[in-house]
Amino acid sequence: MTTPLVKVKDAARYFDVSPSWLERTLYRKPKVFLRAVDGVNFSLNRGETLALVGESGCGKSTVARLLTGLYGLSRGTIYFDGMDISSMNHSQKQAMRRRLQMIFQDPYASLNPRWRVGRIIAEPLNTHTKLNAAEQADRVSELLQQVGLNPTDQSRYPHQFSGGQRQRISIARALALNPEFIVCDEPTSALDVSVQAQVLNLMKDLQAQLGLSYLFISHNLAVVHHVADRVGVMYLGRIVEIAKRDRLFATPRHPYTQMLLGAIPDMSGTGKARTPVAGEVPNPLNPPSGCTFHPRCPLATDRCRKQSPELLEQDGTLVACHAVEEGRT
Repeated sequence: MTTPLVKVKDAARYFDVSPSWLERTLYRKPKVFLRAVDGVNFSLNRGETLALVGESGCGKSTVARLLTGLYGLSRGTIYFDGMDISSMNHSQKQAMRRRLQMIFQDPYASLNPRWRVGRIIAEPLNTHTKLNAAEQADRVSELLQQVGLNPTDQSRYPHQFSGGQRQRISIARALALNPEFIVCDEPTSALDVSVQAQVLNLMKDLQAQLGLSYLFISHNLAVVHHVADRVGVMYLGRIVEIAKRDRLFATPRHPYTQMLLGAIPDMSGTGKARTPVAGEVPNPLNPPSGCTFHPRCPLATDRCRKQSPELLEQDGTLVACHAVEEGRT
C-alpha cells in the first residue's frame, strides 16, 4: 500500500482563553479553552487535492496552521512522507519547510508592502539555499514567468499590482523551494470572481506540471467542485464526512453536508427549491454534548445527544453520524 504524503491522526488544538490570573484568583473563575480543532483525522496522497469545507469558525484555517507548524499541536500526530513532523526539533523542521509551503488567504496582508517583489519571492531562497545574488535573480524571474507575470515585475512593490497579480506573487513565493505539498488557505476568497477562475486554473496547471499536492481550504463549494479530488467537511473542530468529490456532491451522507449543499443558490433557472442551513453554530467555548451537530440535525436522537460519533466508512464514504451508521438516512 502506498504511504500517504500527509497523514493527520487525532490532531487537536486548544487555545487558552481564560480570564486573567487576577480574575480567576479573586472571583474563582475557571480556566476556559477554545477547542478550535478537536480530534481531526485524514490523509492526503501525492498529486491529490483534498478540500476542507465548512462554515466560518469550524477550524479549517487552524488545521492549515497545524500542518505548516504555525501552531503547535495540543494532541495528536502529523506525518509527512512517513515522518512525524509534530515531534521534530527546530533544525529538522527547517529542512522540512522546503517541502511544505502555504498560500495565505489575503494577498494584501501576506506580502510585505515595504519590500519589492523580487525580495519577497527571494526570501525563502535566502533562508534555505546558498544561491548568490545573480542566481536568486534568475530564479525569481523564472518563478514570475511560471505564474504568468513579467520578470521585470520584481522591481515593483505589491501596491502596484492588482489582487489577482498579488496572489500570483504569493504562489511564486510558495513555489520558490520546489515544495511537494502546498496548503492553500482560501487563496481565492479575496479576489473578484473573474480573477478567481484564472488563479484556480493556474494552480491546477502548476499541479499537473510539478506534481504538487494541495490541501485546499474554502467555504465556496463551487470552487471546491472545480479543484478537489476529495472533500472533507468540518463542523465545530471535527471532520464529519470525507468522500470523493463527485460522490459527495451527488450523494452526501451526513445531514450537515446535505444542508451545506442544499444552501447553494440555484443558478439553473429551474426554480428548484433550496434548503437553507438551519440554526446557528453553537458557541465553541461551550459545545453541545455528544454529536455537536445534534441541536441543528433533524435526525437527532438521544444517542446523538449523549455519544459522539466516530468517523467510519460507509459505502466508500467516511462519515461520523449515528443516523448513517444505523441506516436511518
